Amino acid sequence: MEAVAALAVLVLILVMKSTTPAVEAACSVSAIYSFGDSIADTGNLLQEGAVGTFASIGSYPYGQTLRRPTGRCSDGLLIIDYFAMALNLSLVSPYLEKGASFESGVNFAVAGATALDRTYLLQSGIMMPPASVPLSSQLDWFRSHLNSTCSSQQDCEKKLSGALFLVGEIGGNDYNYAFFQGRSIEAMKAYVPQVVRSIMDVAKEVIELGATKIIIPGNFPIGCSPSYLSLFSTAISGDFDDRGCLKSYNSFAMYHNDQLQAAIDDLRKVNSDISIIYADYYGAFMHLLQKAYLLGFEESLLFKACCGAGGKYNFDMNLMCGAVGTSACPDPASHVSWDGIHLTQQAYKAMALSLIMEGFAQPANAVQKIWSC
Repeated sequence: MEAVAALAVLVLILVMKSTTPAVEAACSVSAIYSFGDSIADTGNLLQEGAVGTFASIGSYPYGQTLRRPTGRCSDGLLIIDYFAMALNLSLVSPYLEKGASFESGVNFAVAGATALDRTYLLQSGIMMPPASVPLSSQLDWFRSHLNSTCSSQQDCEKKLSGALFLVGEIGGNDYNYAFFQGRSIEAMKAYVPQVVRSIMDVAKEVIELGATKIIIPGNFPIGCSPSYLSLFSTAISGDFDDRGCLKSYNSFAMYHNDQLQAAIDDLRKVNSDISIIYADYYGAFMHLLQKAYLLGFEESLLFKACCGAGGKYNFDMNLMCGAVGTSACPDPASHVSWDGIHLTQQAYKAMALSLIMEGFAQPANAVQKIWSC
């Protein structure tokens, strides 16, 4: 019960922060700029024109908890939405939305995005949806945005010095596309250094342009995802950990995260005056599973998608959420997974709280400085 009470207090803090006028709380962060994929996309792919696997994100039941689809790959809000609330910033608007105001920053993340360029992946025999937008394109959008909104280099530096940059989560799709097409874990390990380098290139560039606060998230434990469990489960009990996740795919995610953290450490050494934070999405998610019963999730539904076409994990790659023949559960808050690939609003909220207040983002002193509004 103590854990439940603690969570209630944390939620109350977030609500208070999101409703307190800015004049009453001088925040150290004036805007958020985000790069990434569907974990952070608040509508860009929908504006671009969602096709293929993601074609249904603009239609119900996506947005079920919000009572309308918003282009988010969930029933409701994402981690970035809770970050914005905690900083007393207005909801981050999609970059491509006509007439949007960008005073609180810009979200360049696009569902299906990759860290590596499309040409590189195609030459490697890895196919992807036609609307995939790589990090390099998002960075081009960012440069264009600065060119159209800054009156000078000094103006840009001043604007960016007060902003928070979220670089990722990204790289998950580089691996997803390959794994779903039959690539082995050992083969994909060769791509990890390039994926990490691509992420760090964006971080380096925004630092050169004036960024002083950057969050770089790691990848999720993909072996706990209904999609991976549905596609790659075996009859060998030793392939699963004590929670029921696939050990080999989780080990791959940790392999990526270890290399990413090493690269972040190197970047910190040459930018000691910049706050560069590693957001442990892997650890925050595993913490969520461990505390699921205290957070309101049904233990029997931890690895079952809310929206799908049935089966042990309620996931079918050929019948994704929103397609004819699929349906959504009546209470998404009882599920961790929304559609077998993405999480529910309730799960994203729990992760955001862990990242902001429960030590799953490091270093702790830099985290507290950012969220000390």
